Amino acid sequence: MVIAFCINKYFPYGGLQRDFLRVAREIASRGHNVRVYTRQWQGDRPDHFEIIEVPTSSLSNVGKDQAFYQWVQQHLQTHPVDKVVGFNRMPGLDFYFAGDVCYAEKTQNKNFLYKLSPRYRHFLSYEKAVFSKGLHTKILLLTEKNKIDYQRHYQTEDDRLYLLPPGIDIDRKYDHQPSDTREKFRQEYGIGTKQKLLLQVCSNYELKGVDRSIRAIASLPKELREQVILFVVGQDTSESMKQLAQQQKVEQQVLFFSGRDDIARFMLGADLMLHPARHEAAGIVILEAIVSGLPIIVSGICGYSPYVKEADAGAILSEPFDQNKYNQKVNEILSNQTLLSQYSANARRFADHADLYGLAKCAADIILE
Repeated sequence: MVIAFCINKYFPYGGLQRDFLRVAREIASRGHNVRVYTRQWQGDRPDHFEIIEVPTSSLSNVGKDQAFYQWVQQHLQTHPVDKVVGFNRMPGLDFYFAGDVCYAEKTQNKNFLYKLSPRYRHFLSYEKAVFSKGLHTKILLLTEKNKIDYQRHYQTEDDRLYLLPPGIDIDRKYDHQPSDTREKFRQEYGIGTKQKLLLQVCSNYELKGVDRSIRAIASLPKELREQVILFVVGQDTSESMKQLAQQQKVEQQVLFFSGRDDIARFMLGADLMLHPARHEAAGIVILEAIVSGLPIIVSGICGYSPYVKEADAGAILSEPFDQNKYNQKVNEILSNQTLLSQYSANARRFADHADLYGLAKCAADIILE
């Protein structure tokens, strides 16, 4: 079979993009042909993929979305495939991988004027074209919360919804790294034995709450604050966050790194993961922290946050977000080495026994059945 995948942008370090690549590779490994439609591809190109970069000239995201959809539909008419899998919402999909939060749920409290905007009407119409009752599109979901939200707004039939297990690369697991990884990493970056390294990994700094983490560090008691370093790793521009760190007088303690392939080393070298996201359909970095044995503080809004509770590997922040409570939780955990060690041991134990690795296989089974 020929399976077409649609994804607006591919870059190596986004959670949605990595899920896409795992699923597409799994399908290709079973002898099927993979065609990818994308507006932009960054990074290595798998030899066995047919990658088509779709030209879009609009300046607005709405215009780019519409141009992408129309171009893909025209191309499929002359170059048909057996199934079309979307990693972004658009009409006409056979399967949709729900890697984003429900737009109707996210915007339900927006004001009247916002709901008159072309942006709102466009994104809502594309969501309806996937989830509305009576359509044929089958939906691959990452969390039970996503299912609840979508069915509340669209009454999507149960037999169109498939809940996937998580899909962590097994090479991210703590026991797949050299035993001296932590020591070498901390030596490489000059991190002393008494210092606490905090880590945040994300591709959208504002959405994932990097500003919240900077404020939390600035709020720590002076003696602890001076021993804390925050590494922020991801694909985004850092200027506004650097300015905030400077305003909060912690600019010497916050370092930014572009997206990279050795995140497992960072997670093994760190003492605490921070993920106070404003929105997060799932949050694969949450699970990657757990399988690395890295304690984590995470927003309760994140789809994968229940795994932190199940593993007893850190703290879940209640919603709505409260900066003072976040500050207190960072202080509480960093001040208690026994608690950090216990969270780490719990995370490793959970990683050894839970099914956190089967997403790509399960998704491929559903798409190809």
